[in-house]
Amino acid sequence: MASAGAPLTIEPLRWNEGSGHIEMIDQRVLPARFELLTYDSAAGVADAIRTMVVRGAPAIGCAAAYGMALEARRLQHLGSAAFIAGMNAAFELLAQSRPTAVNLFWALTRMRAVLAVAQGQPQPLPVIAGTLLQEAHGILAEDVRANRAMGAYGAVLLPPTAQVLTHCNAGALATAGYGTALGVIRSAVGAGKRISVIVDETRPFLQGARLTVWELQQENIPVTLITDNMAGHMMQQGAVNAVIVGADRVAANGDFANKIGTYMVAVLAHRHGIPFYVAAPLSTIDRQLASGQEIPIEERAAAEVRGYAELRWAPADVAVRNPAFDVTPAELVTALITEKGVVRSPSAAGIAALFD
Repeated sequence: MASAGAPLTIEPLRWNEGSGHIEMIDQRVLPARFELLTYDSAAGVADAIRTMVVRGAPAIGCAAAYGMALEARRLQHLGSAAFIAGMNAAFELLAQSRPTAVNLFWALTRMRAVLAVAQGQPQPLPVIAGTLLQEAHGILAEDVRANRAMGAYGAVLLPPTAQVLTHCNAGALATAGYGTALGVIRSAVGAGKRISVIVDETRPFLQGARLTVWELQQENIPVTLITDNMAGHMMQQGAVNAVIVGADRVAANGDFANKIGTYMVAVLAHRHGIPFYVAAPLSTIDRQLASGQEIPIEERAAAEVRGYAELRWAPADVAVRNPAFDVTPAELVTALITEKGVVRSPSAAGIAALFD
């Protein structure tokens, strides 16, 4: 167990140089078991994203980048025409794996641009594959640096002693390491602040109960688990000093999509005058979308709502809605925390200034 505030060593995905494969923590079986799964192709990585072996917007982006690098290595001994056809198919396959997290498309666009430059030189296919792998390594390293910068900016916003509520998992497991929302908490603890955390279960996939609690326990950061429908009561009782969440896509005006239930928490925080913070890297901001109304919302399988794992608590034939995300309007956000700084009361102008 790491001491509170110590550098986190959880790596949700990592490159194995010896095997030339990517390894991922299977987040579906945590905390009961810690298992690593190995992938050697874009198809395998796409399946890992789709089935939530890997999840969280930044981590999905990193995984997609490695998926393209793996596919290039797999195809590097073919002719140029077959290589390009295979790479184009891989881009499409990965792009279809999950629709809401914009980091997926951001990373694929970046990898496609690197591929185009390499092809224009031209270079041998093994060299192109190596270039793509280095770009994937760069995307992962940049995400860790961004998370730590966000953590430092966000830690300043928390008082010396605070009980913070978070929804879903926006920690090391959802990123390349360290975390967005949990990165802020880790940085605050590392700065000597006395922070305890209230974690929503985050139904139906239980990312809070299974993943966020597990992460915080690794560092001995005090944590209390509640069901999603207890958040309002905890706020009413004065038990919450701040709310910090991550994001899967932020629109140009500051509206953002995050795990289903986030909007409810934001409304409750606004009702009780509690600061509501969003921590997200610039790669999560989609300036092509004017508002949150344009963010695509993934609808997942009905079975996730009728039960979990082997346990079922609802009739098999009951109609189900299972949107995986909801959209919170910018007016409910106290501040957006990024690696470039904090945008208070986020707006189109404030967000645009981050990119100047």
